[in-house]
Amino acid sequence: MAFTIKVDIVSAESTVYSGQAIGVFLMGELGELGIYPGHSQLLTRLKPGYIRLQFENNNEAVFYISGGFVEIQPDIVTVLADTAERAQDIDQMAAVEAREQAERLLQDKQGEIDYATVLAELAQATAQIQAIARLKKKLR
Repeated sequence: MAFTIKVDIVSAESTVYSGQAIGVFLMGELGELGIYPGHSQLLTRLKPGYIRLQFENNNEAVFYISGGFVEIQPDIVTVLADTAERAQDIDQMAAVEAREQAERLLQDKQGEIDYATVLAELAQATAQIQAIARLKKKLR
C-alpha cells in the first residue's frame, strides 16, 4: 500500500473533497506544485486553475478552483478556495461563452470596462476550460 496524504478542498459554500491521495498537483502563485506525503510546510496563494489528485492504480480526480490559498503540512493539504467544483460538474458551453465574452470586452475599445474584473473573468473561464480538458485527457 502506498503512502497517502489527507486532502481537504473547501470552498465558501461547502467541502468539495475530503479524503486521501497519493499526490496533489495544483497551480501556486509562482508555478505548479507537486505535493506528496512528507512535503515540507508551506502556505501559498493559488491561481485560478485545476487541482489534480492522484490515487492508487493511476486513478485521478480533477477539480476547478477560482483561486484561494493552500496550506501544506507533511500529512495534510488544505485548499481554501473562493469557488471550487469537480471538473465533471462544469458547464463547458457556459465556460466557453464566458471566455469569448471576456475576450470581446477586452477587444472592444468603445465602452468603459473594468479591466481588472474582465481579466479575472477571463482567467476563471480559461481555468474552467483547462480543468475540463485535463479531465477529458484522463478519460482517454
